[in-house]
Amino acid sequence: MVASELIKAAVPEQRKPASMQSLPGFRDFLPDDCARRNYIFARWREVARRYGFVEWEGPPLEATELYKKKSGAEIVEQLFNFTDKGEREVALRPELTPTLARVVAAHEREFKKPLKWFSIGQFFRYEKQQRGRLREHFQLNCDIIGENDLAADIELVALSIDLLRAFGLTEKDFVVRISDREFWTDFFREKNVSAERWDDLLQAIDKSAREPHEKTAQRLGDLADPVFGTLKSGGKSAKLEQLVNGLRARGLADFVAVDVGIVRGLAYYTGTVFEVFDRAGKFRAIAGGGRYDNLISQLSDGAVSLPALGFAMGDVVLSELINEIPRAREGMQKAVANAGKIDIYVVIAKEERRADALAQIQQLRDRGYRVDYALTSTKVARQFQAAEDLGARVAVLYGDEWPQVKTKDMSNGEQQLISQENLTTHIESKLH
Repeated sequence: MVASELIKAAVPEQRKPASMQSLPGFRDFLPDDCARRNYIFARWREVARRYGFVEWEGPPLEATELYKKKSGAEIVEQLFNFTDKGEREVALRPELTPTLARVVAAHEREFKKPLKWFSIGQFFRYEKQQRGRLREHFQLNCDIIGENDLAADIELVALSIDLLRAFGLTEKDFVVRISDREFWTDFFREKNVSAERWDDLLQAIDKSAREPHEKTAQRLGDLADPVFGTLKSGGKSAKLEQLVNGLRARGLADFVAVDVGIVRGLAYYTGTVFEVFDRAGKFRAIAGGGRYDNLISQLSDGAVSLPALGFAMGDVVLSELINEIPRAREGMQKAVANAGKIDIYVVIAKEERRADALAQIQQLRDRGYRVDYALTSTKVARQFQAAEDLGARVAVLYGDEWPQVKTKDMSNGEQQLISQENLTTHIESKLH
């Protein structure tokens, strides 16, 4: 054993105290991570607004009862919940739909219908960490409230497609699998299945692609053969054909596939549902949603009843998919590289000119330029190196040429002497 190994064996490994580590399933966002996150958020906002959606937001903390009312008492096992200082039972939000239903029930008279709202926020679930799922994540939610017509369903699926196209993804990279819970409820009626069994059967169908055949068959019981037969044949649905035709009219049919095996596990869905998957099948669902026409009425105890539909798209799986596809990854890497760049770096070679330089820096910042400089006296060579490291397009040197300044185009090294009073005009000509 060499000396370094002996030392290592003799001295216990220095570990960070628990207070210095992030909690399991939670992330630190360093500058590049924030740039990636902001890149995703910017695309989400851009496309949602292009579709006429407006942004809103709800609180990250809600009464635990709101989630129990929507999902039942078992939801508590998946919550970060606690009793606050006012003795209220509260929880960090695991999803947005209950908050949306609460807000719409309270304020729907203030808005013309349909509402087209989107939100980007952070969500929390106390569950086992796994690939594509952490205990916190950011999520885009897009919802249409107050429209029964299938046109709203078509619009929402089209939006989910265009959101992913905005990252450079194509029909070769992902597919939207669409289904309709009413297809199955009609199927159950034809088989004279009691309504009390429907939720359990829908749960079994929803998990059929992820569970062993035998387990699903056991859960389906006497319906196993007809259900498996329907799943194999694909099922026929006039509504889903109409939905696909609506997307075909927009040139988006290649992005979708009818798959009646998609049911969505949440019981509040009432009609069309869909989930978005990568074509290679490497990841869990990128996005998912559907119609929940009864939820607002349920959560408002019947005070407000409005048809509704929506979907959510999380940042964790989407980031993994972007990193998997070269053209999408390149777009993100470019955005990250540009995020840290500045427009102008001011080099202060003579400390006597620092006051003039700072006045000019403020003027340039007031005009919207990203400007940086050395906070303390620093060697000129080091300042120019900082300008290069920060990706500055122009460097401005305050040196011996008073009252002039020297500018340097960082892309080609071209230098010019400019009077200080004409500097702003010169900079604008360089940067536009």
